[in-house]
Amino acid sequence: MHTQGRMSVLRVLISINIMVSANTSLSEPVDTKAVLSCPPITQKAVLVTIRWEIILRDKPSCTRAYRRDTNETRAINCSDETISWDSRPDWNPALQINPVAITHDGYYRCEVVTTHGHFYHGYHLKVLVPPDVTLFQLENGTIVCRAAAGKPAAQISWTPGGDCHTVEEPLGNDTVTVQSSCRWEDHRVSKVSCSVSHLTGNRSLSIERNSGDKLPQKFVVCITFFILITLVIVGSICLLKIDVCRY
Repeated sequence: MHTQGRMSVLRVLISINIMVSANTSLSEPVDTKAVLSCPPITQKAVLVTIRWEIILRDKPSCTRAYRRDTNETRAINCSDETISWDSRPDWNPALQINPVAITHDGYYRCEVVTTHGHFYHGYHLKVLVPPDVTLFQLENGTIVCRAAAGKPAAQISWTPGGDCHTVEEPLGNDTVTVQSSCRWEDHRVSKVSCSVSHLTGNRSLSIERNSGDKLPQKFVVCITFFILITLVIVGSICLLKIDVCRY
């Protein structure tokens, strides 16, 4: 009996020392809700504790923990109220971030301790910010496509292709503004499109091109009308002179 009891205790101690870990890369758009799950607990295992460790840039490590025997939760160095338990930790130990902000880039790890061992699951969270896309033409005829304050940097392409120059401007909050400026020597190109590719979604904008060496349509109409009026006046004067000469 004593031998069997010792063997049972030994099995429990060995099982508790079992450690299973995994890591996941996760991307979430800004201003959405993110839910991070803990490793699943098998039906035969008995929950002991749950512990979330949150490591964000330039901030002290935050810990949220739950003990089943005392049904107690506690938080250490956790000042961000948008990061909390998704529901009651004894029901569902998942962590929620609502709403997601740029400052939530970081590492989140859930540790579940059961009678069957220690289980870990970590998340490398990257927050995505969609860029503000604009398309406009300068007075010199250059057309500019701008993808402002995106995270990560957006990619810009043109249809049809032209003589283009693209620059990136990193901003202080990890976002990047990308600007592409293009010119076309072919005067037959009347409409161009700018395509912006980003992890949050793709956008395409189009613009009618006014070539710098072409006169505006309204101006051309006015000149044509002026020439016609001038011709009518000159013709009328000539006719009057002819009639005067006859008499």
